[in-house]
Amino acid sequence: MIPVKYTRLVFSFLMALFMTFIMSMIITFVNVGLIENFISMWMEAFGKAFIFAFPIVFVVAPLVQKLTSKLVKKEG
Repeated sequence: MIPVKYTRLVFSFLMALFMTFIMSMIITFVNVGLIENFISMWMEAFGKAFIFAFPIVFVVAPLVQKLTSKLVKKEG
């Protein structure tokens, strides 16, 4: 298992991975449709997007968590 001190890094990696995987598929499909080389185009877009998404999520996630805690009403 991965040590707990790497939680933020693992979270950022997984969030960026899933989001770029799904979003690159959707955007590629919207732009070109289901063509013969769709998967290779999708994987190229996914790879390029992930390079940017991972550091962005790593930096932005703590800010989003703080903003969320200010916007959500605490119970009790």
